Amino acid sequence: MWIRASDRTTREALAAHDPEMSETGAVQCGACRRENPPDSKFCNECGARIGAPERRDERKVVTILFADLVGFTSRAELLDVEDVRAILAPFHESLRGVLESFGGTVEKFIGDAVMAVFGAPVAREDDAERAVRAALAIRDGLGDLGGDLHARIGVNTGEALVVIGADPQTGEGMVSGDVVNTAARLQTAAAVDTVLVGEATYRAAVAQIAFEAHEPVDAKGKRARVPCWTALSARSRVPIAQRAWLELVGRDRERRLLVDTFEHSRAEGRAQLVTVLGVPGIGKSRLVGELRAHVEADADLTTWRHGHVLAYGEGVGFSAIAEVVKQECGILDSDDAHTADEKLDAAIAVLGLEGVDARWVRNQVGPLIGLDAAADGSTRAEAFAGWRQFLEAIAADSPTVLVLDDLQWADDALLDFVDELVDRVSRVPLLVLATARPELLERRPDWAGGKPNALTIGLGPLSADHTRDLIGQIVDPSLLPSGYEADLLDRVGGNPLYAQEYVRALVEHGASARLPETVQGIIAARLDGLSPAEKRLVQDAAVVGATIWRGALCALGERDATEVDEIVERLERKQLLRRARHSSLAGEMEITFEHSLLRDVAYSQLPRAERAEGHRRVAAWLEQRT
Repeated sequence: MWIRASDRTTREALAAHDPEMSETGAVQCGACRRENPPDSKFCNECGARIGAPERRDERKVVTILFADLVGFTSRAELLDVEDVRAILAPFHESLRGVLESFGGTVEKFIGDAVMAVFGAPVAREDDAERAVRAALAIRDGLGDLGGDLHARIGVNTGEALVVIGADPQTGEGMVSGDVVNTAARLQTAAAVDTVLVGEATYRAAVAQIAFEAHEPVDAKGKRARVPCWTALSARSRVPIAQRAWLELVGRDRERRLLVDTFEHSRAEGRAQLVTVLGVPGIGKSRLVGELRAHVEADADLTTWRHGHVLAYGEGVGFSAIAEVVKQECGILDSDDAHTADEKLDAAIAVLGLEGVDARWVRNQVGPLIGLDAAADGSTRAEAFAGWRQFLEAIAADSPTVLVLDDLQWADDALLDFVDELVDRVSRVPLLVLATARPELLERRPDWAGGKPNALTIGLGPLSADHTRDLIGQIVDPSLLPSGYEADLLDRVGGNPLYAQEYVRALVEHGASARLPETVQGIIAARLDGLSPAEKRLVQDAAVVGATIWRGALCALGERDATEVDEIVERLERKQLLRRARHSSLAGEMEITFEHSLLRDVAYSQLPRAERAEGHRRVAAWLEQRT
């Protein structure tokens, strides 16, 4: 009841085409997100244990959501206990469904109130945005439950102590800290049917959510009034062409390569696949934006379609292709099924598909965007063929760029479709431009390998000179705290997004600036995406310091040298650690972090007692070495 019919994609939609796409009971690895057979104890992909992780405390930046029904206590006083349950049961079930669809974890239901956590046990870089989107979905969906229900919702972001391995289903508490208390106070202060958020949540989600300023509220137990904002609605995705970009720095070669590939596809009438690989914040979207600017400056018409692979929500598997189809047809999320059906038929006609072909393509594409189609026994292969014919028809009408963002989140079926797309369409000027993180190559080491019409562009860190140029566009260097340039260059490690966010924090708060929530969220999400062994080694490395030695990692984690070498090699491929060519200790392999912000976040996750014990062990190891 909380999901619009037009949003149904992936497994539900494809069940009519291929029974294998229905739910199979597979279990997902919490480390690498790979699905495994139901009885698996270890992940077939990364080897991580599946199931309840080892119980341990960890400090995390989380977002807490509190929602409470308005006036229900007084209503319940007049109702029979069975009637109370009849109202609360569907309310609890619906809230749990919404919260979990956005990646949240329900910690507890207390009567007519719910507390949910985003960012624990696993952090995502957009936890604050997810929490606010979930809150807005709850607010907007209450009417579907009947009974004239209304709620107040509070959302707050901050540091908490998280019990990794706690099971909220059995009533175990998972998070504690002031962030929880403040979220509860914001919920109490919220007006009826509104979502009130704290300052950290606002800063982290303001680009994706429309907010309205709210008077600071008096919160019980807080010495100062709490700044807050009212969340109004989720913003639609901003087209790249409308974003204000800084001048391109350090990517001239990559830009030329991408533009030349597009021009080759257009001139030769051939499909091309380009994958732009890089860690979060390194400039993948910026490079896509450069191609968009080139296309818009050209007098000839080029069709641009942009799909996003989602990491959460209902029917995420083929959401990117569904988004492209909706764009081509002009289908809005607010359209009902009848309107969407008419727009799809009209688009198919405009593309020149007629008769049997038109009906067949419509039957394959309809379920993709949540529309029913005639049950014709189509297989998944036939569904893919129908989607290809639809995209081919678009490119036959005019040169086309098909952008697919965040391909690392794609399931295997979508990866198969994209990998085969440029090989199986006829000779049309179609450029498939995918962005992805290096994790894609862990799942598909041979991605696009051996294709004469495929290209991979890897984006590495900016050089120190280019990073200085970028910083100079953001702020006059003389306004930065004295002596901060060298430290700043080391901390951001050539990552453009980190540089922009950290410089702005320095300008606003001076030398006391804290790590921006956006950057902390990105790094924490990368760390939580590692296997348990990899993450533990990174945290141990953070305890050792800026300079790390193999022997210290062995001593801290009771590992042997071979195990350390294997894990470090994997972390090098993920651009988290790197081995130094020379070591300051004879006979010891020396390792460093790619940039010090990684160490800062990894170190901040450890409770104080673990840090102290780790430092004691490192000191003992160094004494033995000297």
